[in-house]
Amino acid sequence: MNIGEASKLSGLPPKTIRYYEDTGLIAPPARAENGYRNYTDTDVHKLRFVRHSRGLGFSVDECSQLLSLYEDKDRQSGDVKAIAQKHLTEIDEKIKELQELRSTLHHLVNTCHGDGRPDCPILEGLADPASVQ
Repeated sequence: MNIGEASKLSGLPPKTIRYYEDTGLIAPPARAENGYRNYTDTDVHKLRFVRHSRGLGFSVDECSQLLSLYEDKDRQSGDVKAIAQKHLTEIDEKIKELQELRSTLHHLVNTCHGDGRPDCPILEGLADPASVQ
């Protein structure tokens, strides 16, 4: 199948598929006699695997590691779990940071009168972060 068909079946745009091939995440498929890439069902399966992995926020490097482990029938599930656990910890840290940002911004928005007066606690808080509680 051509890249357009592989794109439809995998849910990835052709440009993304080419990028993954260029970076070595996915091996480029063999070319047909006409010079076009000839994708197999296995190629599409790997592309879906990467799309799902990226959808969960794994980096391209982590996807490469996971795909390698997926293809290694002698793998240890502990290796896979370690990658996923590290990613989960990073997500938890990002959530904590976002909650702190939300709290600060919520405080600034609630202290601003939002009327015709020139004084603005939001701008003051941006100018002097130490003043934000």
